[in-house]
Amino acid sequence: MPFLLPCKQQELPARVNFSTAPAPAPAVPTALHSKMDELEGQLLAKVLALEKERVALSHSSQRQRQEVEKELDALQDRVAGLEHGSSAYSPPDAFKISIPIRNNYMYARVRKALPELYAFTVCMWLRSRSDGSGQGTPFSYSVPGQANEIVLLEAGQDPMELLINDKVAQLPLSLKDTGWHHICVAWTTRDGLWSAYQDGELQGSGENLAAWHPIKPHGILILGQEQDTLGGRFDATQAFVGDIAQFNLWDHALTPAQVLGIANCTGPLLGNVLPWEDKLVEAFGGAKKATFDVCKGRAKA
Repeated sequence: MPFLLPCKQQELPARVNFSTAPAPAPAVPTALHSKMDELEGQLLAKVLALEKERVALSHSSQRQRQEVEKELDALQDRVAGLEHGSSAYSPPDAFKISIPIRNNYMYARVRKALPELYAFTVCMWLRSRSDGSGQGTPFSYSVPGQANEIVLLEAGQDPMELLINDKVAQLPLSLKDTGWHHICVAWTTRDGLWSAYQDGELQGSGENLAAWHPIKPHGILILGQEQDTLGGRFDATQAFVGDIAQFNLWDHALTPAQVLGIANCTGPLLGNVLPWEDKLVEAFGGAKKATFDVCKGRAKA
């Protein structure tokens, strides 16, 4: 019996050491919790992002509904006008640009870049106040490297001309009196086909005018002056004198019926590339912008 007591005293420290050995084990659940917290944060961020996207889509849908409602209101106003027996229409932006004297500083600039065009129709109302020395330049379109990308010009006693990429076609148009005239010129790069209308009637057509040449984009469109450089260097002898209204540009050739409808003020049609809008036309150098409905005012002096 005396020998058992020392053995128990030796075993006690061994049990204490064995029981304290697994102490690092709690570190495992701590790391797991940290990872779970991180994943939870990521999921929460994703939920918040999706919620923001849902709200943005809701606002976008609301704006689209408002735009549709605005268009419907405009159409209803048009229908109401027709129901009241109105045979003509009022352009949405009824104004004119007036250039009273021949000079090299009065003009209007269109504040919209054009895309590349493989065809176009340009229509406008013109009232010339020329002194007989030619109508000048109702409009010119220049691009970098080519001042005469599109130009409508009547210089001196020469016929009116359409220039495309410096190629020229003479047009059978006449604006010798002081009344309003509706002018349309259509062109397509395919075979260089062109057509010229005055007051709704086809006056002439031709081909091989800058055939297969696409109209270059991002140029400068000027009303009333001919550009010798991009956006400038005007020549007073080539300036237009008079009034310009309802200048519209399409990326295709209008049909004769469409042209006639515009000229007769029975077919409302705005350019799909360039519509005649007040915010897109800026007058310079003393050229005047004035409220004017050409369909109501063309019969006046």
